[in-house]
Amino acid sequence: MTQADAQGRRKASPQPIEKTGRRLPQALGSEGACKLLGSMLDDGAPAREIATLLRAHRLEADKTAELAGFVHAINARIARIDASPDRPRPVVLPTYGGVGRQANLTALLALLLRRYGVPVLLHGTLDADRHFGRVATAAILRELGIDPASSVPQAREMLAKEELAFVPIAVLAPAFGVLFNVNQSTGSTTTMLARLIDPFRGAGFRIVSVPRPEDLSLMHAFLRDTLADALLLRGTEGEPFADPRRQPQLEWFDRGIGNVLFDAESRRKSSQAGPAGAADAAATAAWTAAALAGTAPIPQSILNQLACCLHATRRAPTG
Repeated sequence: MTQADAQGRRKASPQPIEKTGRRLPQALGSEGACKLLGSMLDDGAPAREIATLLRAHRLEADKTAELAGFVHAINARIARIDASPDRPRPVVLPTYGGVGRQANLTALLALLLRRYGVPVLLHGTLDADRHFGRVATAAILRELGIDPASSVPQAREMLAKEELAFVPIAVLAPAFGVLFNVNQSTGSTTTMLARLIDPFRGAGFRIVSVPRPEDLSLMHAFLRDTLADALLLRGTEGEPFADPRRQPQLEWFDRGIGNVLFDAESRRKSSQAGPAGAADAAATAAWTAAALAGTAPIPQSILNQLACCLHATRRAPTG
């Protein structure tokens, strides 16, 4: 091989996505997005390259096709969990990033759902409090005596016996979970995709929260176009519980048809229920236990969200 041939081959060689990601085609379409992300996950592409791909295709209101393709690729590669036919539809609560400015009430919502016989699968990250200075749902659950599942079979067993399981994303979807080591922003495309994965393959009911109001239109279009069963809201710092300080809009999607069950409040409340300030995991767990025991008031927004979920899972409270 001549020196000229060698130089030509080097020029023709594809560069890493880290360097070319921002020049990738801006319209992959659903099928193209699914194939591209799927092949990268299957081939063990470096996590930073996959993260760069997702950043290059930052998902906005006109990118519902790409979003659907990315989600389909991930769903095809996560562990499947079957819903019990003789129980209410399981609720899926994605919890990524934790809460830093007030109490994290995701665990409270999950335990209230379980109280009414609704199975709850939580998935997310374990170490948000260490990386973000936030209180992670996993840490609160540990304080309440609920440890994360270390394997998918254990998660299935916990869900069957205890009607509640927390499974880390690294366990539920190992190839996808490694992205959280390099792409930590709660507003990132990676986290947005994680909030949409569906371990029950359509048999569950997802709580879909977004951290920013401008993301609501994208999520609305995605849930509509994919004929989803879900509850959409602007979450509390990205967590899937309704903010006690101001009722967010709660929109129920039934096979893709959206219905607003609660309108958003225009003003914040002057006081809020729950631990004051950004309570730590132990304080939040203690308050959660008190709320479940009836000695602390449950925020009305959480009760409204609970009612939406019970309605959607076809189970009404009896008292």
